[in-house]
Amino acid sequence: MERKKIARALISVFDKTGLVPLGRELEKNGVKILSTGSTAKILRESGIKVQEVEEYTGFPELLGGRVKTLHPRIHSGILADQNNPEHLAELASQNIEAFDLIIVNLYPFTQTIASGGEFEECIEQIDIGGPSMLRGAAKNHGSVAVISDPSQYELLTTALNKGGFSLTERRELALSVFRRTAEYDIAIANWLASKSDVDDWQAKVWSKITDLRYGENPHQEAAVYFEAGAKSGVSSATQHHGKEMSFNNYTDSDAAIRAAFDHNEPCVAIIKHANPCGIAIAEDIATAYLAAHECDPVSAFGGVVAANREISTKMAEALSEIFTEVVIAPGYEKGAIEILAKKPSIRILEISDFKQSPKELRPISGGLLIQDSDLIDASGDDSTNWEQVSGPVISNELMRDLDFAWRSVRSVKSNAILLAKNGASVGVGMGQVNRVDSARLAVNRAGNRAEGSVAASDAFFPFADGLQILLDAGVSAVVAPGGSVRDNEVIAAAKSANIALFLTGVRHFSHA
Repeated sequence: MERKKIARALISVFDKTGLVPLGRELEKNGVKILSTGSTAKILRESGIKVQEVEEYTGFPELLGGRVKTLHPRIHSGILADQNNPEHLAELASQNIEAFDLIIVNLYPFTQTIASGGEFEECIEQIDIGGPSMLRGAAKNHGSVAVISDPSQYELLTTALNKGGFSLTERRELALSVFRRTAEYDIAIANWLASKSDVDDWQAKVWSKITDLRYGENPHQEAAVYFEAGAKSGVSSATQHHGKEMSFNNYTDSDAAIRAAFDHNEPCVAIIKHANPCGIAIAEDIATAYLAAHECDPVSAFGGVVAANREISTKMAEALSEIFTEVVIAPGYEKGAIEILAKKPSIRILEISDFKQSPKELRPISGGLLIQDSDLIDASGDDSTNWEQVSGPVISNELMRDLDFAWRSVRSVKSNAILLAKNGASVGVGMGQVNRVDSARLAVNRAGNRAEGSVAASDAFFPFADGLQILLDAGVSAVVAPGGSVRDNEVIAAAKSANIALFLTGVRHFSHA
């Protein structure tokens, strides 16, 4: 494998990690170093021989350091095809030396915006010269090797000891550059867009974490990716124990943790095939788990369990008695993981500071749908803003159950009906092609627990028939968005039964 010797390098780095040892390694291998500003200063103070860029170009740094390396003597040395005699002749005629190696890392723009920097501070952290040199060297990787991150210094040291980089290695380094500068530009574009009303362009960066055994089915290849800039999420959760995660494990874990965090009180959600088979709130997380499991123990078998609080040893003991695919929570009480880990296959995940993304993306053939995430934050999600259109004044206990049911039904696939009692779901109807069937399913699953429960519907009742099924089952109060052209018929049915019916004016309808 032919390797290209490194004789001359340009170093200009913001992140000085490992700079001095690297400089010494280059000097040991006879590499002449050209450098800028503070980078050159650190190298020189460490006894490493270095020529400053302004000495080489005959031009000082300008505009407070905004212009350092933007000079023909620099970029010609980077972009010259060293296999092209005409390029070499032009360099010689202008007394320009070619570079074999460029070591550049960028101003910390993403870190600055993440820290809440002021607008002007963020602007100053938009690197111009750095990306220009990186992209030039990457384009000309046939002649130039380019190092864009301190994590690659070990690769460089190895290459120096072998006599330089191979063409394949230089190509891989170039690929890393174009990915890095693309991410950098996307971060800038998205940040500037956030400061304006322009929303006609979308871009995100995802980096592969790992391949999965397969997708939803064995014949489908799959992988999990991490979204650049994401604060936290299921993709970056810490796995403490258990088998590797599957595609379906990830989707159900995401649905479960989101359902649990829809509530402010200690909450547990049990998800199976993207739908809840139990949700409950309580004063403590163990009690919430037991109540959630009681909703549908048959479906909960092999499900995903999520909690919005630290999992206690008491909850862990109860959970360990049931076959569970995944448990996910923001933390675990001392000893809880050890209890759960007695089950060799259970996947134990810890997710820090969960926050739902403000946008949802859904691929369609040839494109993408983007919408605001369906959060529980509309005025109609506050029970104090509901309109009671029938029935008597209800107790505080029933109102709390209605509020719980309304928050919980968001996580159910439409058409969605959820029955609740004492802060726990008791019957869930989901995914049916009409609301009547969903109402029947919820009532059938609840059995005799339907009597005295409350009900939430994710969208309006198009006719009174769906509501009537709930009334016949003994439901004592109902909350729904309203908005049907037949609302009067629905309200009349509720009045006839003397049942409290509340309209929210907002719906939580979900197909996905």
